[in-house]
Amino acid sequence: QLPLVESGGGLVQPGGSLRLSCAASGFTLHAKAIGWFRQAPGKEREGVSCITATSASTYYADSVKGRFTISRDNEKNTVTLQMDNLKPEDTGIYYCAARSRVFCVGYDRDQSEFESWGQGTQVNVSS
Repeated sequence: QLPLVESGGGLVQPGGSLRLSCAASGFTLHAKAIGWFRQAPGKEREGVSCITATSASTYYADSVKGRFTISRDNEKNTVTLQMDNLKPEDTGIYYCAARSRVFCVGYDRDQSEFESWGQGTQVNVSS
């Protein structure tokens, strides 16, 4: 079993919303920065958003700024990605990942720093 489990994906029309959740299995997300990544068909996996261990800072790819919101609940050991005003180009497999650093700096440049990954959840935005 992978250490992280994503849920909440599905099919939605353009302009719609989805709420993705990331839950840890067997370890705590405390003191770890958590990132969301996505991979569209035929494209490389890219960083979408990241939240620091204490939620002090959040980061977003330019393509999702103003539409996506990342948050975490360390008591529940979960991280959430609220996705609003979805566009067809948001289609892809979404993964959450954790790294043993509290900060997000460089999360979108070096995915190898994230040691724990989930299996991904499919998001389809289509009319």
